[in-house]
Amino acid sequence: MVELEVVGTTVTVHVTGAHRVLALREHVTFDLANVVSVSVAEVDLRPPWLRAPGAFFPGVIAAGTFRGKGRKEFWDTLFQGRAVRIELAGGEFTRLVVDVEDPEAAMRMLKAAAAA
Repeated sequence: MVELEVVGTTVTVHVTGAHRVLALREHVTFDLANVVSVSVAEVDLRPPWLRAPGAFFPGVIAAGTFRGKGRKEFWDTLFQGRAVRIELAGGEFTRLVVDVEDPEAAMRMLKAAAAA
């Protein structure tokens, strides 16, 4: 589970609990200008094949950085339908797939911040 924070034009994704150990990361930061789209992630969506670093147990958890064919993605999900997918252009990552408390509220918050 992560917490999203928007300050000005910067979004910070705070990784919480034991997932910080599994993802080997405490936070991810990106600029709102880099957001291409925000949507609810499909439950059957899977990360790219190369995990570096992080943890992946199929259908159970994906946490950490994943790479594949020109992509670098950050994942922190338990595949329970509570994840948002944030597509990015520019910056460190091309996509984030993260579990949040309320996916619809997270999407509204990011879209409203990007529109402002």
